[in-house]
Amino acid sequence: MEYTILGIFLMILMLLYFKVADRYNIIDKPNQRSSHTEITLRGGGIIFWFSALLYFVQHVQDNYYFFVGITLVSLVSFWDDIQSLSNKIRMSIQFLAISLIFFEIGVFSLVPVFGIITAYVLAIGLINAYNFMDGINGITGLYTLVVMGSLLYINEEIQLFTDSSFIKYGMIASLVFLFFNYRKRAKCFAGDVGSIAIAFWVIYLVLELILRTNSLIWLLFLAVYGVDAICTIIHRMYLRQNIFEAHRLHFYQILSNEYKIQHRVVSLYYAIAQIIVSALVICLYQKKQDLVLFAIVITPLLLIYTLKFFLLKRSNLKLS
Repeated sequence: MEYTILGIFLMILMLLYFKVADRYNIIDKPNQRSSHTEITLRGGGIIFWFSALLYFVQHVQDNYYFFVGITLVSLVSFWDDIQSLSNKIRMSIQFLAISLIFFEIGVFSLVPVFGIITAYVLAIGLINAYNFMDGINGITGLYTLVVMGSLLYINEEIQLFTDSSFIKYGMIASLVFLFFNYRKRAKCFAGDVGSIAIAFWVIYLVLELILRTNSLIWLLFLAVYGVDAICTIIHRMYLRQNIFEAHRLHFYQILSNEYKIQHRVVSLYYAIAQIIVSALVICLYQKKQDLVLFAIVITPLLLIYTLKFFLLKRSNLKLS
């Protein structure tokens, strides 16, 4: 009953936000680099912050620094959705927010200096990778459901590392967002506020699990996004492009833009791929060494990603 009420309340909040967005013209205008063609309301992903707020109100003694952190990144990202901010401002706030959750879960006291530096790079990199991957209808909501569903299974069946309700609140927010976004013509897009906020939530949970189990294999719960984002960044650097500018070189963009596969189908492909990866990780946890498991998962994903270059060549597109 609690989660039904939560879903209804979040639905109401989303509808109220639509009125605000429409009133103040918070919209996404497509350009030649976009994967969509129609003007759509932007910032619907603010529902993730609202869900975090509702959880925090009921558990004010827990996750205090997490809530402050997600509020900071949500505020700056929402501002960026309305009026573009410099990368320095966004990255500075992300660094501060990550520092807060590092303090809360004990990274500074449990991890050596080199490990802390590596954790900063990974956390900020994964947050922005999540943002880069948010470009077609349904991809953020479906992928988040898979990742959080995997974390929920681990928490309830293998290793307790957090309050299960904390994960479920994120999943309910994803379902509400998908109701409006997973359509042929989306009612709203997540915007930076959505992709950054839910990425922050996911990274917090993954870091907690890593520290509790002393294993990095849980990063593979983000493997599909990670391989696409990192390989695309390397590709764009090779082409000497500004990696912070809009583009159409992600694998999902090639499939949806150049090969005209329906957005919802491509999003479903990514979700299914991550389900397979997550199931493999869960089944082989403590049966294979971490490095071996990373190789088992990453190698086929890299091979699949190379298909992008064949598709680009086949469609006679210039790689630049």
